[in-house]
Parts: sequence; C-alpha cells; structure tokens
Amino acid sequence: MRFIRKLGLALAMMTGSLLVAFGFNMLLIPLALLSGGISGVSMIIGYATGANIGWLYFALNVPLLIWGWLRLGRPFIFWSIVSVITATLFLQLLPVDPLVNDLLLGSIFGGILVGIGSGIALRMGGSSGGFDIIASIITRKRDVPVGSMIFLLNGLVVLALGFLSGDWRLALYSMLSIFAAGKMVDWLHISHLKVTVFIVTNRTREMTTRLLQRPRGVTIIRTRGAYTEAEKDMLMTVTTRYELPELRRLISELDPGAFVNIVETAGVMGEFRK
Repeated sequence: MRFIRKLGLALAMMTGSLLVAFGFNMLLIPLALLSGGISGVSMIIGYATGANIGWLYFALNVPLLIWGWLRLGRPFIFWSIVSVITATLFLQLLPVDPLVNDLLLGSIFGGILVGIGSGIALRMGGSSGGFDIIASIITRKRDVPVGSMIFLLNGLVVLALGFLSGDWRLALYSMLSIFAAGKMVDWLHISHLKVTVFIVTNRTREMTTRLLQRPRGVTIIRTRGAYTEAEKDMLMTVTTRYELPELRRLISELDPGAFVNIVETAGVMGEFRK
C-alpha cells in the first residue's frame, strides 16, 4: 500500500514537471518570455549567453534545495528534488518549438501550464524548486498564500529584465505569465486555508511528541466511545492545507488504526503558530 502511494506521488510529480517543461519549451522560451524566479534567472542567462536553460535551471536550484533540506524537512525536499530532476530531463527531451506566435497567448497559457505543474508538486507535498522553496519557507512563518508570494518574488526578476534589457513589452508579458501561474498555484495549493484535525488514538504520547515538533499547538481531549464505552484521547490541532499531507503521513506511520476527522476551518483567532 505504501509503495502504491509513493508511486502515485512520483507519477504526480513527473506530470507536474512535464507541464512545467512543456510551458517553458513550447510557450515561454521560444517567445523570449520569462517564468520568473530561478527559472527566470536561468532564462535571462540562457538568452544572453546561449547556455542550456535546462541545466542552468538545475544548477541554480541546488543551493535552494540544500537550504530547503535544512528548513523544510526531508520529505518535502526529497519530492522537490524529484520534481527538479525530472523537469530538467523533460527540458532536454522536449523541443524548443513555439506552439503559438502570439505573445499574449504564449504568456497566459504558458503561465497556466507552469502554474498547474508547480501547483501539483506543492499539492503533493513537494515543489518545483526555485522560488517555490523560498515561498514555502516564508509561508510557514507568515500566513500568506504561496502563489501570491511566488508572484511577488518572481516579479522582481521580471522588473530586473525590464531595466537590464529595456524591453518593457516582453517584461510586462512575462509579468502576465507569472500572474497566471501564481493564480493556478493558489487554486491548486490552497496553503493559506486552515483545517482542524481531530485524532482519536491509543498512542497519545508518541503522537503528541511528534505533533509538537511541528509549528502548531495540540490540545488533548479525553473521550469515551458511545458503543464500546472505551476511553481514549482525542488530539486536536489546526493546520494548513499545505501541511495536511505531511500530517497524514505522520499519523499513518504512528497509528494506522487512528480515527481522524478533518474539518475545514473558517478562521482562527489567537496564536496560530508556536
């Protein structure tokens, strides 16, 4: 069962990487547009020097992946590494051939495809690398949408393109592409939405110890089953949709027989982070 789940995650990550690579090679790069962030920096260097954009994308992602490994945890960065490597390979395999010649169509649909690919990776508990990692680190400390954060970070790169090249037309079309990508990421990722998780378990001590390693509080509620009249502990914690896959894996690992109820939370008052 675990193998099937991990295989599904790997296929999802590869699908996201394929969409990102397709958006780059078939829509953005042929029209000299940017996707922003690390990929945008790779494109600027590639346009200026003729270097392979795919390998530049991989090389520039390495230090961010190392930083993320230290700050975000191994599962997230492991799947991010899978995403970056497969995206790099797809960038080598797919031809750089314009699907359309219209800048408006290329920027919008290129952004949509890149945003869907990045959103799938984030939804599955990883990222497509680049500024996704920086945004994920920031959003774990600040309650803001990941897509909006990526848009702001990537926008800085596009502004740099405008100032350096003087071609504000391409810069503004690139900004439109990044905006479309950010909206798709928020639609798929919904990291800023909160959920309340109720966990009925017999392994309270182990579960509480692991849960408290996360940046969220935990409340222990004593419960009694109406049918069996057996007393158990119920742990309540509020988390984000982004952190939910990681929390699910943790619960399955510690107590596969735990009863878990996940409820959407309209809002939170008080201290959300420890």
